[in-house]
Amino acid sequence: MTSAPNLAIFRSYASKPNPITLPPSILLSHSETCLTVFDAFPKSIFHFLVIPRIQPPLSARHLTDLRSLLRCEKSTARKVLMNLNEEANNVKKMIEEEMMKMYKFKWEIWMGFHPISSMEHLHLHVLSADLYSPKMKSKKHYNSFHPSLGFFLHLKDVLSWFDAVPSYYQRMIKLDASQYQSLLKDGDLCCWQCDRALESMPKLKAHLQDEFGKLTTREKAKSERKRKRTDVPVSSVQAMVTDDERPEKVARLTPSRGDDSSDPTLDVDLLS
Repeated sequence: MTSAPNLAIFRSYASKPNPITLPPSILLSHSETCLTVFDAFPKSIFHFLVIPRIQPPLSARHLTDLRSLLRCEKSTARKVLMNLNEEANNVKKMIEEEMMKMYKFKWEIWMGFHPISSMEHLHLHVLSADLYSPKMKSKKHYNSFHPSLGFFLHLKDVLSWFDAVPSYYQRMIKLDASQYQSLLKDGDLCCWQCDRALESMPKLKAHLQDEFGKLTTREKAKSERKRKRTDVPVSSVQAMVTDDERPEKVARLTPSRGDDSSDPTLDVDLLS
């Protein structure tokens, strides 16, 4: 069972006056308002967390999770989200640069929140749209990042609530826990790309590997067509990542700090 202090580790990061004191294996970047850390248990090839720093007028209590933030003054909550959005876009650019170095092409990147969180400080997930990682081992974790199931709240959608009619905003910010829990418990195990239902996580992961392979092949063909048009040689697209052998730079960008038995989200009642 994960010890309680680990569940507040993001809060300790957010409280640091100088985030640069964090080791490079944890900290990717920081700004005056946010810091970005590597997800210790990445659920995609690239997976980072953008965390708001604790600064007046907000306290740690206001930044416990998305629900606590949205209970704050509307303008204040929106400002925090806009700061997260700005930093997340910077992280997106870094990921895209690394994608080009490693794979010679870019693919989609998601930014979003979990309405129910095991960790005690608000954090925005920024991850590549593949959900293809050795650390993706449970149905509940997979469904928590499925882009259209409803549990993963895309940042752009949350920001759109602020421009909606007040009644809609008030309804959405309630973030009813029972409603979102049912999505994890009752949701089918389906490919997020083609909606194919899979019977088990091993079969899903094999299918996702195949989907990533198809993506790589398509992009390789695009590069080849472009090469023929421009007559400029290009290197072949890197082979897809496997559970047994991840590229060195992916390992650097998404470091592993132990097996999944120490992943705090595996031992929290809300996600059990």
